[in-house]
Amino acid sequence: MAKPITTLLFDFDGTLLDTNELIIGSFQHVLNGRFPGKFTREDILHFLGPPLIDSFNTIDPEDAEEMVAEYREWNHLMHDELAREFDGISESLKQLKTLGVKMAIVSTKRNETILRGLRLLDAEGIFDVIVGLDDVTHPKPDPEPILLALSKLGSTIEEALMIGDNSHDIEGGKNAGVRTAGVGWSIKGEAFLQSLNPDYMLQHLSDLQDIVQGEQA
Repeated sequence: MAKPITTLLFDFDGTLLDTNELIIGSFQHVLNGRFPGKFTREDILHFLGPPLIDSFNTIDPEDAEEMVAEYREWNHLMHDELAREFDGISESLKQLKTLGVKMAIVSTKRNETILRGLRLLDAEGIFDVIVGLDDVTHPKPDPEPILLALSKLGSTIEEALMIGDNSHDIEGGKNAGVRTAGVGWSIKGEAFLQSLNPDYMLQHLSDLQDIVQGEQA
């Protein structure tokens, strides 16, 4: 019988904070300036999730670092204007905190930007651990960031759940040996996440309360 879930590991962008239009706009700003008309919105969706350097390396390895810098400059400028809370995220996180579960952010985003997003969500102090791009050598879907978060939390893989909106979240969770949950509000669509066979599919973040309390475990 599966152990109760005591530890929740959250992706950030597209899972807790709706940065989809911010990210798409940031890519459009860089790519339209260099390759006018070449990359559609649909093309850009494939770049959501992996580290920026990986995405830009697939486009132009020689200028990838310069494109990352351009992306970050525009993203930083527009962050607070374009980033939004998904429905009920802040309240659901606070309710989960009252249940005594351990919670961490496990993201491919830089820590500074994660903290900025948490302020927008009014979720400062909710998470026991933050593991961002600055903390690891190999980001998701490599298991390193998930295992690092578990080590910092003092949790085991048997009691943890990785929650995310993209393939690298589900695959990273599976690679680390933890249970996984997709979010039905993913910009890539629920069907895409279902194809990755997560253990759970959330329709709202509050669904986690039932899972943690064992009603769906």
